[in-house]
Amino acid sequence: MSIKKHPILGDAPEVEEVTVILDGVPIKVEKGQMIAAALLEKGVRVNRYTRKNHAARGIFCGIGQCTDCVMIVNGQRNVRTCITPVEDGMIIETQNRTEE
Repeated sequence: MSIKKHPILGDAPEVEEVTVILDGVPIKVEKGQMIAAALLEKGVRVNRYTRKNHAARGIFCGIGQCTDCVMIVNGQRNVRTCITPVEDGMIIETQNRTEE
């Protein structure tokens, strides 16, 4: 949840929303946010599963170094979502789901 009112900084400006498709479901997210942050704000905590043990992974470092946040974006695997901004119409998929 984004801060809308702040006692010192005042009211936050209105933000534009865009629609992305996450695992086949359309969701509205804030334009300009990084994918991982936008999804986390919507309650999405798992971005991928490890191949060997199928352990859930989500945003960890937030600076593109650890690769825990990689997802499939517009058909491209291993996109570091913590450093990739959302764009309207993006198709985002959880990587290494059990049904793959």
